Amino acid sequence: MIKYLARRCALFALALFVVSVVVFLALRVLPGDLATIMAGLNSPPERVAALRAELGLDRPLAAQYGDWIAGLMRGDFGTTMLTGQPVASVVGARVQITFPLIMLGLLIALALGVPLGCASVMARSARARGLYQAVAIVGGAVPALWAGLVLILLFGRGSGLLPILPASGFPQDGWGDPAQAALALVLPAVTVGVIVGASIMRYTRSALQSVASTGAIEMAMACGMTRRRALTHVGLRLAMPQLVSVVGLTFAEMITGVMVIENLFALPGIGSGLVDDLTHRDLIAVQSELFMLAAFFLVIGLLVDLTHRALDPRLGEDDE
Repeated sequence: MIKYLARRCALFALALFVVSVVVFLALRVLPGDLATIMAGLNSPPERVAALRAELGLDRPLAAQYGDWIAGLMRGDFGTTMLTGQPVASVVGARVQITFPLIMLGLLIALALGVPLGCASVMARSARARGLYQAVAIVGGAVPALWAGLVLILLFGRGSGLLPILPASGFPQDGWGDPAQAALALVLPAVTVGVIVGASIMRYTRSALQSVASTGAIEMAMACGMTRRRALTHVGLRLAMPQLVSVVGLTFAEMITGVMVIENLFALPGIGSGLVDDLTHRDLIAVQSELFMLAAFFLVIGLLVDLTHRALDPRLGEDDE
């Protein structure tokens, strides 16, 4: 296990280095000069030259990359051009909205997807199986924007048929009032949860059917278990490595997937903030934000690998 952990951490460090190089160079190969893009095409040459010197863009690329990496290692992600605030503090404020939204949406998705996936496998009649399949297909095909608009029209304050929940915005004092902050995330989280839940339902059904094809379910039933108990106790346990992969990848994808939801519900989270920074040409902030997002994806992948190894040690035998 120690060797496996060391190898995975080494691969993680290598991937993080490659990501940092790609993100750094991606903004340097944009058409035109980076300082000109940030300052605006109609800015005077003096302003562009001053910005180049301020950002160190007049230095060699290797020196610029070294300064950026040294800053990252100190926790210095730079400052935003719009407000002059540290990027780390700005992103930290956005994370306090995006992370709870994703966690709540994922919990809703799991609460819907796993039981419905199990029920679709346990269904005896062709009509019931067809109904579950239709639910999974329709749920996965609904665009997030459309689903959010429907929920706003149904439950949003000011425009809904049953106006019981905030339709947009987030309290200015953040989580100073936890009840109001949580209410502001209910409709966005339900929107995310319903759509992601349909995907988890399909993956759960597929994983249980894969386990059933091995004969494990029939063996458990031969030992005295009912079909329901065999599926929920034996089948889910054997399918857990597959479900962990799905949940881990889904969690990582939701970071960028909630971008539409945050803009629809006017939530100042990571997705909407990244769009704003791109719109205002705050490319230094965009550079650090993209790196942090990529690093988060890599961390999720590492955690999924380690969880796989813990659930089934045989998965790492080929690497020994």
